[in-house]
Amino acid sequence: MNLRKLSGCLTAVLICTASAWGATANWPQFRGPDASGVAEGATAPAEWSETQNVRWTRDVPGRGWSSPIVWGNRVFLTAVVNHGQSEEIKRGLYLGGERPNPSSAVHEWLVYCLNLDDGEVVWKVCVHEGVPQGTVHLKNSYASETPVTDGERLYCYFGNVGIFCFDMEGQAVWTKKLPTANTANNWGTGASPTLFENRLFVPVDNAEESYLVALDSRSGDEVWRVERGRQSNWATPFVWRSDQRTELVALSSGLAEGLDLDGHQLWRFGGMPGNTISTPFSSHGLLILAAGPPIERVRPLLAIRPGASSDVSLAPDQTANQYVVWYQKFAGSYNTSPIVYGDNLYVLYDGGALACFDARSGKEIYKKTRLPNGRAFTASPWAYDGKLFCLSEYGDTFVIQAGPEFKLLHVNHLEGEPLCMATPAIAGDKLLIRTDAKVYCIAR
Repeated sequence: MNLRKLSGCLTAVLICTASAWGATANWPQFRGPDASGVAEGATAPAEWSETQNVRWTRDVPGRGWSSPIVWGNRVFLTAVVNHGQSEEIKRGLYLGGERPNPSSAVHEWLVYCLNLDDGEVVWKVCVHEGVPQGTVHLKNSYASETPVTDGERLYCYFGNVGIFCFDMEGQAVWTKKLPTANTANNWGTGASPTLFENRLFVPVDNAEESYLVALDSRSGDEVWRVERGRQSNWATPFVWRSDQRTELVALSSGLAEGLDLDGHQLWRFGGMPGNTISTPFSSHGLLILAAGPPIERVRPLLAIRPGASSDVSLAPDQTANQYVVWYQKFAGSYNTSPIVYGDNLYVLYDGGALACFDARSGKEIYKKTRLPNGRAFTASPWAYDGKLFCLSEYGDTFVIQAGPEFKLLHVNHLEGEPLCMATPAIAGDKLLIRTDAKVYCIAR
């Protein structure tokens, strides 16, 4: 074979290899590689049902609202099995779901690894077994924190139990146990860890001693800790890599702040509500923050430019300042995180409405628009292939055309109205939807 033919063959092999790799793109943490919920280049279907475009399903014993994550051909997720009687979850409004006392039944805290190709269980590890020492809201779970991986190790955080590091074969590397602490209204925990280089950032927020801790990801040793008072929160921190610096963005009661990687505060914004759940992320060079507890007077949605320093809080009559680019006082979401796709920022509200804003200016593009028969939403929206996807607690996924006009394309329905509160994951040509009982792999 001459060199020209050999070069052509090698090129073809490289193209095929790249295509195969693209089909198993990694989704290593909550809301994907950059915590945005957008899967650029994904080729997963836009339509599915109980039988259409379902590659496989896998029953997953145990309740857990952690998202699946993906690395290569492996899917990781967490769950907790109640060996007693589990209460049926009421969908919709969260009122009345407080539970003053923990269950007296034995529970198992589990980590699952599934094969992405066929859903078979590769390995399963029990990290803790016993009677829960803390309580959770009826709509929460003991496994609501999403794991994170760098492809070498897997990090699983169970609030009020501990942090567990495994290699990719399920062998324990290190463990850091945590004491039990009460949370506000006995709602339980839910904020996920964030990984950057050799640092694992973990928010430990409760009503007794809240703090943000940085651990050495190789050993589990504590590197630094920032005390955060005695306030419960549920927002996952975000590593913001701008053209000026890399910083850690963390939300707590009434406060958003940027920290350098040694834990020193760079800036603070004091206009957040009392509790926060929505995860920060960046788009168009800006940091997007949101929070929207329904009983709070302020439910902000705002953008901050890079390089902020000191106190960047707004005065009562302001909607912008040197570092706050734009601010909407009542546009923030509560359980769901907003998403930017293209130039538009979409906010999905718990009650089943969608609003759209210009991501750069914050200008409203279309007002809250009710999703037809959309009853309750906890999972955050995601996007690919020019479409926005919103999964309801009833197993209905509303597919909306991305753009400045609201256009519902179709609704994908899963039979039996399975309870869906976990945010899905996207891996190239596959979409992973977790329900209260199983995982669906959606693929052509």
